[in-house]
Amino acid sequence: MKLTIRIGGVPEHFNLPIHLAIEAGDFDKKDIDLRWTTFKGGTGQMTKALREDRVDACILLTEGIIKDILQGNPSKIISNYVISPLTWGVHTSADNPLNHYRDIFDKNYAISRFGSGSHLMAIVDADSKEQNIDESQFEIIRNLDGALESLAKQETDVFYWEKFTTKPYVDSGQLKRIGEFLTPWPCFVIAATDKILKEQPEKVIEMLRVIHNACRSFMHNDNAVQLVSERYGQKLKDVERWFHSTEWATHGWVSDKMLKSVVYSLQTAGIIEGNQENMELVWRR
Repeated sequence: MKLTIRIGGVPEHFNLPIHLAIEAGDFDKKDIDLRWTTFKGGTGQMTKALREDRVDACILLTEGIIKDILQGNPSKIISNYVISPLTWGVHTSADNPLNHYRDIFDKNYAISRFGSGSHLMAIVDADSKEQNIDESQFEIIRNLDGALESLAKQETDVFYWEKFTTKPYVDSGQLKRIGEFLTPWPCFVIAATDKILKEQPEKVIEMLRVIHNACRSFMHNDNAVQLVSERYGQKLKDVERWFHSTEWATHGWVSDKMLKSVVYSLQTAGIIEGNQENMELVWRR
């Protein structure tokens, strides 16, 4: 009997291997009806959906789901997804007089949600440079479209978002990229609710096998760059740079040291309390 698994992710090129596997019927062959939901609001929107049982699994930013599990989200990390770091572009509008990365830390920040990558990375970046950002500096804009509008009106000054996703807007002159910040850990993981892990552990494992095989095939696909360029409207040269700096996971192992490093960074940046209980973050199967 076919089992429905509801999975979500951002509308970005990182998730193309899963979409290709859905289109090829690879999940159907394992009696899994994988139903995809796009979350334009990013990791903060997805952690909320996991909490509310509106999805069974999501592909989200490592730091975002770790923070939310530590704060009570009834979910577990079940695998790495993208094991290379994420390059965050630091953006402002073309008409904003702000021109230097060093001058951003007292400005107003556009974030998709509190707890999202655009929120957490701004704080981690500031902390790494011995700077502080006050909560009053953040303005929720929900998604990339909201950020473009807010920045254009100069209601906000700074916006962190994945570099290659925003590059078309930089090329068109709508945005200025004034800096970059590299996530100091693997950028995306797959998380699933405790509910589905308890009720359907074998099907979750089957799902992961299909995803890992899809990622392996994508990394060896000679047409991968062309596919991304066509589907996501990005220049071939930009996609080539992104593709050759990105590596997907082909197994479910998650490093305990990586988890400790993320928790340490979140604690030192004041995002989570320093005396967290030692909660289980990863599904031990």
